[in-house]
Amino acid sequence: MQAICVIGGSRYFGKLLVKRLQAAGHQVTVINRGSAPPPAGVEHLVVDRDDEAALMAALGSRSFDVVVDQVCYTPVQAAIAARAFAGRTRRYVMTSTIEVYDPASAALPALPPGAPVPEELVDPADWLVAADLPWHDEAYLEAHYAEGKRQAEAVLTRAGGFEFASVRSAHVLGGGPQEFTGRLAHYAERIARGEEIAVHAKALPTVFIHYEELAELLRWAATATDFTGPLNACSHGPLDVHGLAAIIAAQVGRAPVVRTVQAGEEASPFSFDRHYAMSNARATELGFSFSRTTDWLPGAVAEALTDEPSPNA
Repeated sequence: MQAICVIGGSRYFGKLLVKRLQAAGHQVTVINRGSAPPPAGVEHLVVDRDDEAALMAALGSRSFDVVVDQVCYTPVQAAIAARAFAGRTRRYVMTSTIEVYDPASAALPALPPGAPVPEELVDPADWLVAADLPWHDEAYLEAHYAEGKRQAEAVLTRAGGFEFASVRSAHVLGGGPQEFTGRLAHYAERIARGEEIAVHAKALPTVFIHYEELAELLRWAATATDFTGPLNACSHGPLDVHGLAAIIAAQVGRAPVVRTVQAGEEASPFSFDRHYAMSNARATELGFSFSRTTDWLPGAVAEALTDEPSPNA
């Protein structure tokens, strides 16, 4: 049994992660602002993680074997966490994102066309940190989501008070109404109604992961392995927007209506004119077994259409 702190953990795969850690016999503490209570038997610290003094007071004399940070978006938040948990935990795991590789959000090293993106393309040890940017401004943060995640990883990588690992998640799907972005439902509903979807002329592939698989990978990253540094998390099998639409079309029995957008024009979610589909080779070599996207995507589409929650909700 380990003492594990989850920062966030109130919805979607974070909520499932808490349940799985508890079911595995770990002593779990959840830190969030009180938007939703954790399961019975899980300690709940209600505090704003951005308030360093309040966070330190809430933690008191507690220490943990592992911290899993689900909601770290900026270098400022990362710096507060680094100070608050230095000496309190052996290991710190941050949930990051595929967006750190988006070439539209940063000047990144070039890869051969279509090559799966490895973790070393974005090395947090070398990334510039600018904590004085307006990270507190919600509009700025939304517009600079990828950069906030890159800089948060950089701060925690250099903190030195614990072993640090980041899990860079692919686009997360599944769970019906739990999938709060509504991106899969957007496609499923439009194709089912015969409404057009907007796609790039040369749409490039991306990668996905089911929310249950991501919860399991985070549990594994926290408790079953001691790797450090970044780790890509995605199911096997990249898909472009046409492949995604074809799977949905097979579910709803209706061919997708496609409109090609001009360069610079906004397209539907998951239509990309740039390549940053991740490689999951490192996680596979470390011993995690991924599913194939095409194995679980039809079920996720069915959930999106029926609006029924997963039994694991």
